[in-house]
Amino acid sequence: MLLNIKHFLDLKSLSCDEIHYILNSAQKMKYTIESNKFTTTPLLKGKTVATLYYEEQSRSRLSFELAAQNLNAKVINLTTSKELYRGESLKDLGRSVDQIGADFIVIRHPLSGGPHYLTKYVNASVINAGDGRNENPSQSLVDLLSIYEIKNKFKGLKVAIIGDIMHNRVARSNIWGLTKLGAKVRIAGPPTLIPSNLGDNVEVHNNTTEAIIDADVIMTLKIQNERQEDNLLPSINEYMRLFKLDVNRLQYAKKDVIVMHPGPINRGIEISSEVIDGDNSIINRQQINGVAVRMALFHVLSKCGVNFNV
Repeated sequence: MLLNIKHFLDLKSLSCDEIHYILNSAQKMKYTIESNKFTTTPLLKGKTVATLYYEEQSRSRLSFELAAQNLNAKVINLTTSKELYRGESLKDLGRSVDQIGADFIVIRHPLSGGPHYLTKYVNASVINAGDGRNENPSQSLVDLLSIYEIKNKFKGLKVAIIGDIMHNRVARSNIWGLTKLGAKVRIAGPPTLIPSNLGDNVEVHNNTTEAIIDADVIMTLKIQNERQEDNLLPSINEYMRLFKLDVNRLQYAKKDVIVMHPGPINRGIEISSEVIDGDNSIINRQQINGVAVRMALFHVLSKCGVNFNV
C-alpha cells in the first residue's frame, strides 16, 4: 500500500490505514523522545518549518515547534509578525513564506478551509493546526493515540463527547476519526451548541448521564463565556448543573473509563478538579503525546510516497 500525503488538512479525507500509520509512527517518535530526552534526531536536518498562526494559541504552536526542533529542523515563527495584520492576503503571504525556503507551513486560520486554500499556491507541505469551526486534525490524532495506548483498539468503544460541539473543531475531527475507526460516538450538550450535520453514526443526547452510561471514553470540551454573551447558554451555572462531569456522573460510565480534555480546561466548569486529578484521567498523557504526534506528521509528510505496511 502507498502512503502519498503531501499535506495534512483533515481526518475526514484520510483512510483508516493512513490514520493507523500516523499513529504507529507517533508511537515510535514517543519511544525516541523517552529514550533520548536530551538529544535530537536528524530526520528533518536541513528542513525549515514555518508556523503561521492567525489566532493566538501558544500550546499548539509550541508543540509543533518543539516537534520540529526534535527532528533537527529550523523553525520560523510568524505568529507575532505584524504582516499578519496588515491586510496581506493568505495567498501572497503563503507565497512569500514558500519562497524563503519553508518545507512545511503549519497554519492556524480563523476561516474554515484556509489551509486547503493555501495548498493551491505553495510548494511546501501544509499542516492544518485548526481552521475556523472545521477541524483541528493534529489534536485529534493526539486524542486518538492516547485512547489507543490505553484501550488498544477503537472498534466498538463507546465514546461520549460532552460540551460545545458546535464551536469546537477538535470535536469535529474526533467525530470523523472515531466513527471511521469503528467507535460508537455519543455527544451531549445544550441543544443550541449541537450542530445538525453530525451524520447517522453519532448519537445525540441532551442528558449527560444518558450519554456516559457504560462509556469507555469520556471527552469534555471547553465552554467559553462568549456562548453566554451570544445567548447560546442561559448561564455558566446552568451549564455546570446539567453538563459538568463530576465524580457522581462518572459512576455511570465503565469502571475503567478514561477521561480526556483537549484543553485548555476550565476547572470546575466543564469538569471537576476531582475528575481531572483522578485515576481515570489521562489528560497529562494527552499533553505528552502532542509532541510525538506532530513529530510523526512532519516525518510522514517528508516521506511522501513511501511504501508502508499496517
